[in-house]
Amino acid sequence: MSKKKVLVVLGGISKERAVSLDSGAACVTALKKKGYQVFKFDPKKKPLNLIDKKRVDIIFNALHGKYGEDGVAQSFFEYLRIPYTHSGVISSYNSMNKVISKEIFKKNKILTPLYFVLNQKNYSNKMLKKKIPLSKIKFPIVIKPVNEGSSIGVKICKNFIDLSKASKTLLKDYFELIYEPYIGGQEIQVAVLNNSPLGAIELIPKRKFYDYKAKYTKKAKTVHLMPANLQKKDYLKVLSIAKKAHKALNCKGVTRADFKFFKKKFYLLELNTQPGMTNLSLVPEIANHKGISFENLVEKILINASLNR
Repeated sequence: MSKKKVLVVLGGISKERAVSLDSGAACVTALKKKGYQVFKFDPKKKPLNLIDKKRVDIIFNALHGKYGEDGVAQSFFEYLRIPYTHSGVISSYNSMNKVISKEIFKKNKILTPLYFVLNQKNYSNKMLKKKIPLSKIKFPIVIKPVNEGSSIGVKICKNFIDLSKASKTLLKDYFELIYEPYIGGQEIQVAVLNNSPLGAIELIPKRKFYDYKAKYTKKAKTVHLMPANLQKKDYLKVLSIAKKAHKALNCKGVTRADFKFFKKKFYLLELNTQPGMTNLSLVPEIANHKGISFENLVEKILINASLNR
């Protein structure tokens, strides 16, 4: 396996480009240490269909955000018939789309916050006022794009004026928005690798919530508790829910499930099919606590690569 030629696809054109470059660089270093022949490919510099399949045995997908974890890149890898890591086309699309994934959670009896959706075509203040009581959602309300990652575009609004203002601002850049009640409690994240839960970490952000800066900057000083501060039965329960969600969405490789634990209930907010692999990322930290080094984690993800995912 270590003689295989691995292409790490990184960077891309999403708003998470900088994080993807960091993730990709860390994975390149790890794979080289493991003895693989490693090359890099940035879809911002050259389109994915120009990957030279004769020079590549496996693709390690280190893209984040739009076009990287929403099924688009995956469809190119399938077209090129090059085995690749992480989830497949449909699983990636369904997981990235917060409405579809929430409906799948509900169908599988996985608790997720109530929600409603508005878009550029049907939005008005009148419609927003109508939707809030109909959906039984109370302030504060969380608003976010339906298909964005890394907490980009997430706003917490305490009243209707703030909500209306945030909606109009976001609808300039995004076609569709999802509205949910703000859930308090503990911030818990669970890593699942090849259908087995690795562990659960708790985050205590110094900022208003676990936003982009809290995730990716040391200055934010987010406290990481590994393992999460939960009773054993609750700890095992959240691992079980994350595994169930991973399977319900038919995910492959590694995923990270984002939960809130409030009033003795776990609410699954979303599931990330391309979790970060930087030095501040949670999946490597969870894996390390279980005795899996960063290099071994990257290799475990790589060995699981295939087509028809």
